[in-house]
Amino acid sequence: MDKKKNVLWLRLVSFFTDTSSEMIFPIIPIFLTSILNANMAIVGLIEGVAESTSAILKLFSGWFSDKIGKKKPIVFGGYAFSTFAKPFLAIATSWWHVLAVRFADRVGKGIRDSPRDALIAASSSKKERGRLFGLHRMLDTAGAMLGTIIASILLLAMTGKSSTFRWIFFLSVIPGIIALWILSSKVKEVKAKQADNAKKFSLRIRDFNPVYRRFLLVLAVFNFAQFSYAFFILRARDVGVILALIPIIYLVYNVVYAGFAVTAGKMSDKIGRKNVLSAGYLLFGLVALGFALAANSISVWFLFALYGLFMAITDGVSRAYVSDLVKAENRGFALGAYHSIVGITVLPANLIGGFLWNAYSAQAPFIYASVLSIVSALLLFALVEKKK
Repeated sequence: MDKKKNVLWLRLVSFFTDTSSEMIFPIIPIFLTSILNANMAIVGLIEGVAESTSAILKLFSGWFSDKIGKKKPIVFGGYAFSTFAKPFLAIATSWWHVLAVRFADRVGKGIRDSPRDALIAASSSKKERGRLFGLHRMLDTAGAMLGTIIASILLLAMTGKSSTFRWIFFLSVIPGIIALWILSSKVKEVKAKQADNAKKFSLRIRDFNPVYRRFLLVLAVFNFAQFSYAFFILRARDVGVILALIPIIYLVYNVVYAGFAVTAGKMSDKIGRKNVLSAGYLLFGLVALGFALAANSISVWFLFALYGLFMAITDGVSRAYVSDLVKAENRGFALGAYHSIVGITVLPANLIGGFLWNAYSAQAPFIYASVLSIVSALLLFALVEKKK
């Protein structure tokens, strides 16, 4: 089996899946606040529950894939669950309907992501893992770019009425089905040794090395600042960006994300993943401060570009870092634990952000995120040593 082709097919699966997802994700916050009359606390709750569900399930799916020594069936099931959940947004008439669909969609993501990342890691060598994870994120984000372009064209063509949103939600199933076909027919299983400690499920993170554990601690602190992208989109709307341009401004974020993901991965291969991640944390602190204090209908475009640069620097590199720090037979579980930490923290992060927005101002959650991000960068340098 050509392992490089396996990684390529997985990239295309992510490309079409993100086309499907990003047709709807940039407009869900607007649909909630403008059509269904939800407030920011509700938006924060929905996004927090959705992302927490996804990340916590990644722990169990990662462990289970290690236990059975197979990844592809679990990955396929997760992608299928998400694909066929999204169109139900087309019949949503209340915010809790959106919550139910977002929950179901993120269940699918939670099932697939850890075994998929482990499959990518198993199909690559350590010396090129950062680059290959970066390439995967690049194709994933390129799909997001296509999805946002489609959404923007439909919003412009159909004047942004309630029916426009519902048509976009319904049509999102098409690229998802293409992704499922590629996954079922092209992606191959990579046989892996079953992990000895995966025979019985355990949350004993202490079984892993101290460097990995300290990294999870810093990650937890940082992710209390990581409320949903919905806050950034609604901040853009708050400062005067028109509805039809909301997907385009989100496209700017994705263009930069895709354009720098591979470069960031290569850089982490050369100068170390911790150094790259620390720079990313500091950058997010500055970006959040910009959204709080300098955002207007013009500057917010530049801020979204910097937000995309932050994601390019940190997303794939974090997964590659976790893959480096643990043994191959435990990699699915370790990646699941990484995603689970994100999930445990994302709900309170969104609830805090929504509370600060409603109780104080639109600037308050971004100031909070800025301070916590800078603290996290310092902790990463101080607590996480190089693996010996």
